[in-house]
Amino acid sequence: MKKEFTLTIYTENHVGLINKIAIMFSRRKISLESFNTSPSEVPNIYRFTIVVVEAEAVVKNLVKQIEKIVDVFKVYCNTNDEIVWQQMALYKVPTEVIIKEVKVERLLREYGAKAVVIRNDYTVFEATGQGEEINKLLKKLDKFGLIEFVRSSRIAIINASEGIHKKVVEMELKNPALQTINNEFLDKKDQVFQM
Repeated sequence: MKKEFTLTIYTENHVGLINKIAIMFSRRKISLESFNTSPSEVPNIYRFTIVVVEAEAVVKNLVKQIEKIVDVFKVYCNTNDEIVWQQMALYKVPTEVIIKEVKVERLLREYGAKAVVIRNDYTVFEATGQGEEINKLLKKLDKFGLIEFVRSSRIAIINASEGIHKKVVEMELKNPALQTINNEFLDKKDQVFQM
C-alpha cells in the first residue's frame, strides 16, 4: 500500500549530486511530490527534503541505495506523524478587492496570512501551513479574483532526531580532518601564468 514518506538526506555539496539522487528515483519510476534543498545546521553539510508517495518496502530499499552514494552522510525516512512540517505559499490578490471586501481581510487573518507587498494594483500575502490549509485558502481567495499563486516545497524537522550535528562532531573527534593546504601560488597568478 502506498503512503506519503519524507526523506531527509544529509550530504556534502558537490556538483552532480542532485543528478545522482534524481536518477535513483527515475530508475524506480518514483515521482517526487516535493523537493527542497538547503544548508543544514552544520557548515558545509546540506539537507535535501524529498516527499514521495510509495510502498514502504520500495522506499526502504531506495534509502539503502541513496546511503551508498559517497557524498551522502545519512538518510532518514519518516511518515508525517514522525515529523513537523510546513510549506509556504504566496497569494496575489487585487488590492481593490481587499479594500472593498471586509470578508477577505477576515479570511486572511483567520489563516494567519500577512501582507508582503502592497501596491495599487495588487497585494501579495504570505501564509504558512500544511497542504490542506494552503489549499483551503487558495479556494477561498479564488472567489475574490486571485491573480497568482505559488507554493514552496515541504520543509521538515524530524521529531525523534538529534539532527546530524552531534554525529558530525563525534565523527570529527574520532577522525579529524587534515588541515587544508593553501596553494602558495594562488595570490601570484599574474606572475606565474604569463604567456
